[in-house]
Amino acid sequence: MSENGTETAPQETNSTSADATINETDQTTEQTSQDITPDTTDITQPSESAENAEDVSYHTVEKEGKVTAIWEMQGRKHIRTIDPRSNEGKQILELFETAA
Repeated sequence: MSENGTETAPQETNSTSADATINETDQTTEQTSQDITPDTTDITQPSESAENAEDVSYHTVEKEGKVTAIWEMQGRKHIRTIDPRSNEGKQILELFETAA
């Protein structure tokens, strides 16, 4: 009832359009969350990284017949340089000398 004693009709709100907007927002949120969810099947498996470790090769750099450096390579990529005078360098050279 109004202040003057007359009955007023209830005012209609635009609830149907608001409900539709909420539903559209919920659907968009669901689609977005599905798009963002990572696919765990694409993660690199440990067996693949083990195969990459097998691709490591060693190349010697020689000057005047003497080994001055050992290059650790993975495919065509230079990983690091090893000093042939270091313990690791000596071990690598021994392995390849005994194999030859």
